[in-house]
Amino acid sequence: MNLHLSLAPLVSLIAGILILVIPRLLNYIVALYLIIIGILGLVGSNTL
Repeated sequence: MNLHLSLAPLVSLIAGILILVIPRLLNYIVALYLIIIGILGLVGSNTL
């Protein structure tokens, strides 16, 4: 059985858990997520 994990859902899950635990991290998590997705989009990664 093959298990394929995509980056976006995994990051979203971790971010959601962290936001529930520490709500003050919301701004940082959203900013980092957008920066990472933007960089991956510019590089041309189709794995998302």
